[in-house]
Amino acid sequence: MKTVLFDLDGTIINTNPLIIASFKHTLENYYPGKYTEDDIISFIGEPLETSFQRVDEKRAQEMVEMYRTHNAEMHDELVEQYDNVETTLQQLTDKGIKCGIVSTKTRKMVLKGIKLMKLDRFFDVVVTIDDVQFPKPNPEPIQLAMKALHAEPSQTMMVGDSISDIQAAQNAGVVSVGVSWSIKGRAALESAEPDYIVDDMGELLDIIQKREK
Repeated sequence: MKTVLFDLDGTIINTNPLIIASFKHTLENYYPGKYTEDDIISFIGEPLETSFQRVDEKRAQEMVEMYRTHNAEMHDELVEQYDNVETTLQQLTDKGIKCGIVSTKTRKMVLKGIKLMKLDRFFDVVVTIDDVQFPKPNPEPIQLAMKALHAEPSQTMMVGDSISDIQAAQNAGVVSVGVSWSIKGRAALESAEPDYIVDDMGELLDIIQKREK
């Protein structure tokens, strides 16, 4: 394995409290009392435009803008790094493995997150919603990252916390890895049939070692 691509939110940094708060702020403004936290969790992992079009197609764009404003304002207060992420990224880098981010967030917010967590030094490529026509689960974002890194599908792994991450990996022909700390729950990830599910980010190194034998 020569390349490992990561989703951002809910995979390497815990933005779930921020995402939920931003959805609550926006939905309560437009539809007070209508949407529960379970409803909000169902939106996580897909592009914001898709989520809000499901809520109100005519006002989706203004809802996206309200969400993003709140999200940016509260970002630094509500974001934290998951356990063993930085150590694992350092170990992957030490092995000469190239790492990248493939996210449905805007580039501005992806860079804000990885810089806040001091993880930006580990990533050789960052692909965001701004860079593609078709986001995950379409393979385009992963393919774009692989092209930038001159990577082959057989030597590439995609790690994420959502079904769309797993499906994007499968559609791109790369190894798919789900993380058990997904807010969607382990069972939801299992339903997508990833190649692996890890309980700790450090397990990626074990998977890579086994696949090299």
